[in-house]
Amino acid sequence: MIRGLHHNAYRCRDAEETRKFYEDFLGLRLVNAFEINETKTGRETKVLHAFFQLGDGSFLAFFEAPDQPFEFKDQHDYDLHIALETDEATLLNMFEQGKAKGIETRGISDHGFIKSIYFRDPNGYVIELATPTPSDSDPSMEEKSTAARRVLDSWQASK
Repeated sequence: MIRGLHHNAYRCRDAEETRKFYEDFLGLRLVNAFEINETKTGRETKVLHAFFQLGDGSFLAFFEAPDQPFEFKDQHDYDLHIALETDEATLLNMFEQGKAKGIETRGISDHGFIKSIYFRDPNGYVIELATPTPSDSDPSMEEKSTAARRVLDSWQASK
């Protein structure tokens, strides 16, 4: 049984630049970092792996691998974005902080079930902060699952 997310891992241009964004700006504590000098297959390498902890105990992790080619580019929201849940007060505060610090900041977007703001991190990844919106008529998970399957089936048939 899969119990939850342990971590997502992404490449980064520079570990310290990434730390400043995730720890100093977003407030995710750097809890582990280690060098990898040899792969499990015995190949020599030089990589730093760093982990930032979220409030639920899961992690965002990054690899800095200076000698390995990787195309960093500004990601489009549809291609890749990392959505992190927060409360509304934090959402509003972070929106103002992002603007004040000159970080690319977009939003506030009301998607009906969540309100979101968006930043671009130093690696080009889109970071979404999302706060759920309360609903008195929130359907059960079973109803959502049935509806989701109908939407997906319809999409598949029409594309």
